[in-house]
Amino acid sequence: MIAKEDARQRRHKRLRKKVLGSVKRPRLCVYKSLNHIYAQIIDDTKGHTLIAASTLDKDLAAESGHKGNAAMAKRVGLLLASRATTSGVKQIVFDRGGYKYHGRVKALAEGAREGGLEF
Repeated sequence: MIAKEDARQRRHKRLRKKVLGSVKRPRLCVYKSLNHIYAQIIDDTKGHTLIAASTLDKDLAAESGHKGNAAMAKRVGLLLASRATTSGVKQIVFDRGGYKYHGRVKALAEGAREGGLEF
């Protein structure tokens, strides 16, 4: 029997064959755990993380309540988009990390779009 995380990693590898971040369009990668959500904007040509945001950031960690919900994921998307626009990134490629485009992943993507990122 294949574990749930192993299946997600297989899907992510399959997805990464087609999704590649460049200097002009870096990749927005999403990872979620039970309690938190993490997002990074990555330039795959150099292998560098350009911008990162998560529910553990100082801007969001001070808020009370559960961090692993769709409302906090949307806030992470908005925070990531504001950091990206200040550093000059407007267009990205979305990498859902092997997760379904649903719930927290969808909320993060919508927050990033509202913040001004195009994908």
